[in-house]
Amino acid sequence: MKKPPKKVPYTWWFLLALFSLIWPMFLGPYLAIYNPSFFEGPNVSELTLSSGLYVARNLAVGLAFLLAIYLRNASMLFILIIVRLITDLIDAPMFFIFKDSNLIGLVIIFTIFCYLPAYIGLRYLWNQTKK
Repeated sequence: MKKPPKKVPYTWWFLLALFSLIWPMFLGPYLAIYNPSFFEGPNVSELTLSSGLYVARNLAVGLAFLLAIYLRNASMLFILIIVRLITDLIDAPMFFIFKDSNLIGLVIIFTIFCYLPAYIGLRYLWNQTKK
C-alpha cells in the first residue's frame, strides 16, 4: 500500500526561504515581458525567443512551487528546490559572461538570494522527511 506524501509544517524562516526562491520566478518574467531591454540590451523593444523561453521556464517552475506549497508536499518541494539550485548554478556564470556584471556583486546576490535559501530549504525538508 502506498503511503501519502509527507505534509511539511511551515515555519516563518522556511517560508522566508521559499519566498526568496520563488519571487524571482515571477519578477524576472514580468521584467522580460514589460521591459525587454533589461535582459536583451537597449536596442531590443520586444520579447525575443530566448526571453520567451526564460519567461515560460520561470513561470512553470514558479507555479509548480505554488502547487507544492499548497499541497505541503515535502518531496515535491525538495525536488523543485534542487531544480532551482541547479538553474541558479548555471545562471550565475551566464550573467557574468553575457551581462558584463560586477563579480563581487553577482556573488553576493546569488549567495544571499539563491544559494543560502536553497540550502536552508533543502536542509529543513531533509530533516522533515527523515522524521
